[in-house]
Order: sequence, then C-alpha cells, then structure tokens
Amino acid sequence: MKESLRILVADDSHVDRLLLSSIVRKEGYEVVEAIDGPDTLEKFRSWRPQMVLLDALMPGLDGFEVAHFIKDEAGEDFVPIIFLTSLTEADALARALEVGGDDFLSKPYNQVILKAKLSAMQRLRAMHVTMQRQRDEISRHHAHLLQEQEAAKAVFDNVAHTGNLDEPFIRHLISPLAVFNGDVLLAERNPAGDLYLLLGDFTGHGLTAAVGALPLSDIFYGMTQKGFTASEILREANRKLAAILPKGYFCCATLVAISFHKGTLEFWNGGLPPGYLLRPGSAELTQLESRHLPLGILGDDRFEAGTEVMEMACGDRLVMCTDGIVEARNESGEAFGFDRFHAAALGAPARGAAPAASPFERLKREVYAHIGGTGRDDDLTLVEVTMVPAEEAVRPPPALDYPTEGSEQWRLSYELGPATLRSSNPLPLLQQMLMEFPRLRRQSGAIYTVLSELYSNALEHGLLGLDSGLKRSARGFAEYYAARERGLAELDGWMRFDFRCEVTGPCGRLQVTVTDSGDGFDHERQLAEAGAAEVRGYHGRGLQLLRRLCQSLTYQGRGNQVEAVFAWRDDDG
Repeated sequence: MKESLRILVADDSHVDRLLLSSIVRKEGYEVVEAIDGPDTLEKFRSWRPQMVLLDALMPGLDGFEVAHFIKDEAGEDFVPIIFLTSLTEADALARALEVGGDDFLSKPYNQVILKAKLSAMQRLRAMHVTMQRQRDEISRHHAHLLQEQEAAKAVFDNVAHTGNLDEPFIRHLISPLAVFNGDVLLAERNPAGDLYLLLGDFTGHGLTAAVGALPLSDIFYGMTQKGFTASEILREANRKLAAILPKGYFCCATLVAISFHKGTLEFWNGGLPPGYLLRPGSAELTQLESRHLPLGILGDDRFEAGTEVMEMACGDRLVMCTDGIVEARNESGEAFGFDRFHAAALGAPARGAAPAASPFERLKREVYAHIGGTGRDDDLTLVEVTMVPAEEAVRPPPALDYPTEGSEQWRLSYELGPATLRSSNPLPLLQQMLMEFPRLRRQSGAIYTVLSELYSNALEHGLLGLDSGLKRSARGFAEYYAARERGLAELDGWMRFDFRCEVTGPCGRLQVTVTDSGDGFDHERQLAEAGAAEVRGYHGRGLQLLRRLCQSLTYQGRGNQVEAVFAWRDDDG
C-alpha cells in the first residue's frame, strides 16, 4: 500500500500551483502550498513535508537558496526536492542539482512524467528510511558489542596482567591496535625474588590474536611462582600453544630471568626483534638476538629451550619491544627501523628535540613523533627494566597469618635418582612440600634461594664435576652451561635432601643437608674465593649468597655433603 506522503508545492504562479496540487492530491498525497521563497521556508518548518516540488525562480528567495536551507534543516532525513523550471540552459539545470535538488521537471508539466517522478522519489525515500533504520540497528549492535568487548577485556586484563609490571624498576608501554591486544607483557617474581618477564606477539591483531594469551599467562604465572626454570616454562608454554593454536598461528616471544642477587640476565628469544642491554657510559648495545623459532610451531621433541646468560650490573637497562615499534610507519610509509631505534636508545634525539631522561622515554617519544597523525597497523609494546641493588628489589615478607606460640619439630628426607635428575627440576616440588608447614611460609623466598644454590652446587660440582672457574666471563658462562647439558644427558648418580626443622615461639631453625654420590670438589677453594672481598665475573656468587642467608654453611668429607642452617625470627619485620 502506497504511503500517504506530505508534499509541499512551492510556485509563485497561481495557475501552475493549482495544477500541480490537483495532480498530486489525485495520487493520494497530502498537499500544502507556498507562494514564494520565505513562505516556502515557513511552511517547511511548520508542516515538515516529506517531499518538495520547488519552483526555481520565485520572488523573495529563489528556489536555489530555498533548497540549500531545506537540506540543512532536514539534516539526516531525506526530503526529495524536485525543481520546477522553465530553464533549459545546462548550467542552470546543473546548479539545481548542486544546491540539493534531486530531480527537475520542465514546464509545461507532463502529468505522466510527474507521476513517475513522484513514485521514484517515494521509493528513494523509503529506501533511505530503511537504510537509516538498519544503520541505527547496526550502531546499537556495535555499541553492545563494544560494551561486551570492554567487559571481556577487563576480565582478560585481570587474568593476563596480574603480575609485577608496577615494579619501580620496570617501565612499559602497551598500546593495542584494537580492543584486544595481540601483544602480551607478563612479569612475575619466582620464590627467590628473581624477576621473570615475558614479552610476546601473537599472530594477527585483536581478539583472534589475544586468545592464546590466557593459557600463556596462566602457565607463566603459575610456573614462575612455583620456582620452575625459564627453560621449563618455555617448554610447557610451547607444548600448550602448539596444541591449542590453529594452524598458522604462533607467538613470537622473549623470556628473561633477572637475578638481582647474582647480577645476571638469562634470556631466550624466539622470533622477536633483539632486546638490548644498555650499560652506563657505553656507546654500544649488547643484543639479545633471536636464535629460536616462535612458541607454538615445533613439537616438544624438536623445540629448543636452551637459554643464554650474561652479566647485568646495577644501572644497566634492558630494553625490549615487539615488531610494531620498529615497523611503525610515518606518512611517507617509512618504517621507524632499527637505526632510529638504536639512536634513540643510546640518547641521540631527533633534530630539534630535547634529550629525554631514559632510553624508554626517548624511544617512546621518537616512535610517536615518527608516526605523527598516521594510522597505525600494529600493536605497540615497549618495556625497560633497570638493574637495581638486591636490597632495593627485595619485597616485604607477607603478613603473619598463623600463631607464633608453642613449638614444633619435624624431619623430612627426599632422594632423587639419576632418571629424575636428568629429566626434571626438583626445586618446585621441594618448595611446595616445605611450604605445607605454615611457620616456613613467611621465609619462602630465602628458603627457595638456599635450596636452589645447594641443589646447583651438588649437581654441577658434586655429580657433574664442572669447573666453576669457567664462569669468570660471559663466554665461559655459556660454555659452562653447554657442558652442564651434556653432563646431564649422561648422568648416573643420586642426590638426597635431609630436612630438620625446630621451631620455638617466634624463632625457627631449618637444617638442610644435601648429599650426593659424586666424587666431590675442592670446596675449601670455592669457599675461600667466595669469601674474597670482590668476586669477579659470575664465579662464586652462589656461595656468597648462601653465606649471607645461612647461619652456618659446612661441607663434610670430600665435598659431597653440605649442611646449611637457616635461622629466623617471625617478628623480624
């Protein structure tokens, strides 16, 4: 059924106006008449017609001026204007369309053509109304979708970013291209207080790319908190992502483990741009190169989780980014690139720019200046970690949540055979067992550090016979751990942990005895070197740390048995 439209007929000729009004009414439309330009505007504002038949030449305001006002007042509503004109010049007819006219009808009027044009305009108007309704419906759905995405993102961020990115020595930029981020930045402390940081870049952008971040963050946080090594975390993350990600999807990643006590940086890079270590006063950048394929590509049997270790002294800064930084383009399509990255990191500002305080601030400023007003096509993630003295990185112990009265005593033994030593790290399990005793929980970080150093010494020196003197240099450190991997593959020996705990009131004493089946090592020389005023390179830092943490440290026999006594008071802070 035809809609009964309201049509305004504006013509200063009484005869033409009556003729047009008669034809239009016979077609079933409502009609109101206007006699000149000002009258047309008044009738339009008061009656709000849905179509206008407009004479081009009228007194007061001509049709061209009136058409312009009508289109402005109609706004988003489509009000068709058919110009009525005796003009035949092409320029005049073109002007009628330029000022907002939708069609024109030449005088004298042809009734058949007029009816056809009215029907055509009515169809156009109906189509416009339908498109407006569909647009509004799409807008409502889009707003609802954005609301749901924001809610989902809040949940996602609470799950994926619950770690330690707010540490005072970490500065970071996370700027996603869409609501969901294909980049992931995770930071967590292990029980010994070492900082583990994972920077990842999943294939693609938005929700599709962000899906893998949830299982990755779950593995990273859970295993780091339990004391697993970087290699073990990488293996489990690769195994999980390879199992769940669709074909063609993967995660480029860099995992670093920073020990504030030992002053070392352990890293693994699979597919991300190099990380850079900046040392105060040096004009060189030490690169953390990618030597592996991204997570989620290779099966467990082919995946390489071997890490590299280098020294990181107080004041050194580690800077890492995803490829969205180096590939960011300016208006000319030129990428930011590694040359600009190196210059900004080392402190060379762009022409006319003032120097910034830190590599992070310089890089952030230079990248955004390079991009300018150009739309981005990738997520941007940048992070800087500064090495600080160990005492500044120590976190306060958790509050007491158990009574400190009374006393308790217990003993525990745990022996590891060769197969277990070759295939797994016993520290997370030992830590979990010890933390079942409430009186030890507040000392969890120090206890884990003691266990870690005792285990490393027994395994590497007692069972594998490695020479810690290799760790006097960065290259020697790499050779040391390569020899460690080879020795583990052929290991045939055992190790036993004996624990004895005595607690009286707020005071506690945990005695840990570690025995191994190896030939022992020159523990007296090791202890003497560890007691020196200055330990050079990486050598001897573990024994130094043990001596600081333990009340006593005693080696027996040829060095294949060591007794460490860790004592504490629950009211010591």
